[in-house]
Amino acid sequence: MPGDRLMPIRSAEFQAMAERVLRVTELTSRLNVLPFEDEAGKAELFERILGRPLPARTTIYPPFYTDHGLNLDLAERVFINQNCTFLDYAGIRIAKRVMIGPKVTFITSGHPVDPGERRLYLTGAPIDVAENVWIGAGATILPGVTIGRDAVIAAGAVVADDVPPASLVTGGKATVRREW
Repeated sequence: MPGDRLMPIRSAEFQAMAERVLRVTELTSRLNVLPFEDEAGKAELFERILGRPLPARTTIYPPFYTDHGLNLDLAERVFINQNCTFLDYAGIRIAKRVMIGPKVTFITSGHPVDPGERRLYLTGAPIDVAENVWIGAGATILPGVTIGRDAVIAAGAVVADDVPPASLVTGGKATVRREW
């Protein structure tokens, strides 16, 4: 489902995704109970989850959660703290030297706003994080967001719009956008 589009829930694509989610949930469950010092065990499970080895000098502290794994593109020298979630089916790209605080959530998929379509489709759009970004604890990055180089996302921020390079974004203000 890369790009902004709808995926019918009653489709072969959805079924394949659902099967992958079950497999990755099993793998992340195993990863998250390994002893912290079991580097070989963690490396083997990350390779199975991501479909490739972790890049050089990339650090991920479990617990770690992802729903798909194969669409999570991590560069070298990325740091991911504990308890982060990557719902990556529509694609997440994390460039080099990005630091991600604990409990950060990346979400690339969702459901249509229209109540009649909500249980019929998934929506999705990729997330792109440029080099040298710092994302503070508990931030949430929503579908379709691009975060520019050297930006800082404050702890607890909810990021629904693109973030310009070399800027600081804060807050989690919810605003009525539409009524039906």
